[in-house]
Amino acid sequence: MMDKTLQGLIDWYQSICPESIGRAGEFYAPDAHFVDPFNDVHGVPAIEKIFRHMFTQVEQPRFVVKDVCTGVDQASLTWDFNFSTGGRLYVVPGATFLRFDPKGQVCMHRDYWDPASALFMGLPLIGWVLRAIYQRLRAQ
Repeated sequence: MMDKTLQGLIDWYQSICPESIGRAGEFYAPDAHFVDPFNDVHGVPAIEKIFRHMFTQVEQPRFVVKDVCTGVDQASLTWDFNFSTGGRLYVVPGATFLRFDPKGQVCMHRDYWDPASALFMGLPLIGWVLRAIYQRLRAQ
């Protein structure tokens, strides 16, 4: 059952649009936990709110799932998040860990991606500071 839900979820991610956000309940358990670098929420309405917010913040958001690794009640995805803002195109690589409940619905969703390198490095002052910090922490 997880495989059917997982494929449906991947298809949903890759074609998500404002009109399809309401389908989240088909894939997520009612009390699902969703975590990413900016959010830590519980429940389908809160998850839908995150995706609705995404469409207000960026233009033409699109997920491209690159790899899938599955276990008994879990899966990991790697993906690229493509979007534009201010006329500039961005590609943010990331990964998602999913855990499924006995009904095959997602009960835990955790996204891993680096907002500093993906979004903030290009900003004039903040980017300079972050690049300096990254350079200092880099193994030489």
